[in-house]
Amino acid sequence: MTAQRARLRWNGAATTGAIRQAAARGLLLGAEHVLDASRQRVPIAEGTLERSGAASVDEQNLTAAVSYDTPYATRVHEDMTAQHSPGRSAKYLESVLPQTAPEVQALIAAQIRRALR
Repeated sequence: MTAQRARLRWNGAATTGAIRQAAARGLLLGAEHVLDASRQRVPIAEGTLERSGAASVDEQNLTAAVSYDTPYATRVHEDMTAQHSPGRSAKYLESVLPQTAPEVQALIAAQIRRALR
């Protein structure tokens, strides 16, 4: 019986780097998904608030953010007494987070799976 040999080359640092890059891509896709969902609920007067929305990722810390950048964004988000058009509401960002969480997780996972192929 002949002994068989195998050689394995482990590129741990390269693999870890690829996974981090994939996670960052997934986070950005997830943040953009949340942004799109929140834009469906953001109150519209002139559209300035809706257009000010942005998604960003901190690749170093692997965190993502969705923000609206107008002086009144926080006030509109928090004012539960204001009247808005049908389908538009206060808490336009906060309310979509639990609803979009499964899709965000799937987007991140898909990017990581793709990197591991």
